[in-house]
Amino acid sequence: MTQNIEKLNTVLNHVKETFVGKNDVIDLLGICLLARENAFLYGPPGTAKSAIVRTLAKTVKDGKNFEYLLTRFTEPNEIFGPFDIRKLKEGELLTNTEGMMPEASMVFLDEIFNANSAILNSLLMALNEKIFKRGKETKHLPALMFVGASNVLPEDEALNALFDRFLIRINVDYVHPDLLHQVLLAGRKLENNTETETPEILSHEIKELQNLCKTVDLRPIYEVYLNTIISLRNTGIAISDRRAVKLQNLIAASALICGRNEAILSDLWVLKHIWDTEEQIEILEGIINRTIEKDDHPKSHPQALQNKTPNPEEVMKDVKILVEKWNQGSLSFEEQNVIKDKLRYLQTRCEWIRNPEQKQYIQQEIESLWQKILQTV
Repeated sequence: MTQNIEKLNTVLNHVKETFVGKNDVIDLLGICLLARENAFLYGPPGTAKSAIVRTLAKTVKDGKNFEYLLTRFTEPNEIFGPFDIRKLKEGELLTNTEGMMPEASMVFLDEIFNANSAILNSLLMALNEKIFKRGKETKHLPALMFVGASNVLPEDEALNALFDRFLIRINVDYVHPDLLHQVLLAGRKLENNTETETPEILSHEIKELQNLCKTVDLRPIYEVYLNTIISLRNTGIAISDRRAVKLQNLIAASALICGRNEAILSDLWVLKHIWDTEEQIEILEGIINRTIEKDDHPKSHPQALQNKTPNPEEVMKDVKILVEKWNQGSLSFEEQNVIKDKLRYLQTRCEWIRNPEQKQYIQQEIESLWQKILQTV
């Protein structure tokens, strides 16, 4: 099994080399692939969402890939396949799934929230249970992973169930200006189809790893995980029981991809990416960073160690916003918890500010707000 883990890591490193500045996106896709859970890519056009998934899918040597751009007018036949005319003449209503989603090992659905009611129910079952059901037909899907993408978040309540089927939400943005030069060179190389040796992995090797993922021991982090879920719910982040159960697969995948058969505290880093709204991204990062920051295990996942150096002006601006909100008064218990969690997050971020004078000034402002909060309580 160690060989298969090395193969998967080699594949992910190849995709990272192809797409500069997207390590977090690719690592999260690797975690989802290992856990056999669905991933959602959120970001503006031109951030290589489709290209990353396509490149990853090509490394699955014997896999069939299915990619489709959904519109409001997309019909079930375009996704699942048309009815088999020959069988229809014989009085049987069966779907010809050749080359369509029910036969694919890697599925990418772009602009996923354009899905209409005609395909929504079948899509929900496919995403959640990996089953295709149409009339009397029932087929277990071989899909290793589903990836959805959009540049907007769902506004229609009818789409919330669809969004909920994507366990991990990945924010895909433009690369940092410092990396733009490397991006241009890598992009030019990609467009010129410069031949490079592509590492490969087989479908059955991924399936073996997915089964192995279920055997990872989560007992070392179980209590902390349980308390974290309760804390997140108190903050107003909705985590259903079903999601709480499934999130354990991602924690196990983080351990396995690092070559461990038991989870450690830093594997909880994956919980940073379970947000429903953009506002929750910072809250989650603050809560989870505080939970995992004390873990110095030599085999921690690289993404668990990623702490971006904060901009002091932006941190100070965020502190002032919290001060204004608190001073307004008439806050609900949930709103107070959100402000406290954001303040704790900013306090953590402040530790990473390099300029000592700026750091001290912001720390004083944060401490001042904490005093106000304590007086109110």
